[in-house]
Amino acid sequence: MNDHPRRLTFLLAALSALGPFSIDTYLPAFPAIARSLGASAVEVQHTLPAYLLPFAFMMLWQGAISDALGRRRVILFGLGLFAIASLVCAAATRIEMLWLGRALQGCSAGFGIIIGRAMVRDLLDGPAAQRLMAKVALLFAIAPAIAPVIGGWILRFFDWHGVFVFLALLAGLLLLACALWLPETLPPARRQPLVAAPLARAYGRMFSHPRFLFLSLATALNFNAFFVYVLAAPVFLMQLLHLSAQSFAVLFVPQVTGMMAGSILSGRLAGRLSPGRTIALAYLLMTTAALLNLLLNLWLPPGLPWSIAPLPLFACGMALAMPSLQLLALDLFPARRGLASSGLGVIQTSVGALSSALLIPLLWSSTLRLAAGMATFLLLGATAFWLARRQRVEQATADC
Repeated sequence: MNDHPRRLTFLLAALSALGPFSIDTYLPAFPAIARSLGASAVEVQHTLPAYLLPFAFMMLWQGAISDALGRRRVILFGLGLFAIASLVCAAATRIEMLWLGRALQGCSAGFGIIIGRAMVRDLLDGPAAQRLMAKVALLFAIAPAIAPVIGGWILRFFDWHGVFVFLALLAGLLLLACALWLPETLPPARRQPLVAAPLARAYGRMFSHPRFLFLSLATALNFNAFFVYVLAAPVFLMQLLHLSAQSFAVLFVPQVTGMMAGSILSGRLAGRLSPGRTIALAYLLMTTAALLNLLLNLWLPPGLPWSIAPLPLFACGMALAMPSLQLLALDLFPARRGLASSGLGVIQTSVGALSSALLIPLLWSSTLRLAAGMATFLLLGATAFWLARRQRVEQATADC
């Protein structure tokens, strides 16, 4: 690897993977949590927005804090807090205590994701940055495949509390690795002061920037079309497809294989195709998959393999588009990339949180509804990208 050390790539990918592990590892334990805590399925489902909403809120601050204090020390703090939060979840005896622990996890899990993206842009530009983002995404994509498998394996030998003990140990190992090997990528001369009023004005400019807003929404809505199946996985797999807690790999491995293929393709196309053309190719793949998914679920009853067959192709397109969309958004604010990375994350996570709280319980009653949900989010994402391109054309015309 010529442009950057392998160790840094692995660390950035591992930090990004902490978020998927926080969501996917405990999904097979949903029925066990409900029985143990005397909670309903919807109350257990609400542990997802309990995590995602604080995750989104803290993203407003994580990038700005790292812009002021440096990347490394903020990541170390976040990992320590995540380990403590995981132990709070493991000690939960009531659903309310689990909600609290999940909220604390949400406050801390985003440090690695947000700051990792900013570190890429600290180090590299142009095609080199896209290649590194694609390699990080490739390793990151493995996490959703292995996390529920690990969760199911833990449930064979321990109760659901063991899943959160595992997450605490994982955060501890990452904390040690980062303390030993993660470099600081933002020198003091390039840091920005953390002052509330300028920060509020910076966010105001960012969230009122139409092109940034549309690119962020395109990223979020594309991802959420894929995320629908992750959020609904306990019901989709265990009730609609009648599979066991150890069978989550049936959904996650094919999807992650598609994500890995998309990440590899993104890296190969960097410097050969423009970001706009790469994204257009990605939308072609996602649209094909979403339409096929609708038709199969309209014509056939729930079952394998057709209920999941189109999903890897969609995941491939989503992973192909994501690095280019993110880089286009970050490059709109080159002096505040940590802040811009936070803004991206806030929008993406807020869409996921609202979906998990309000929409997923309405969609998980049938495979056709889930397929329709995927297609709807994709249509909205494509519309947002079209509006972002239109903003660019209008700006170029105005500058002439």
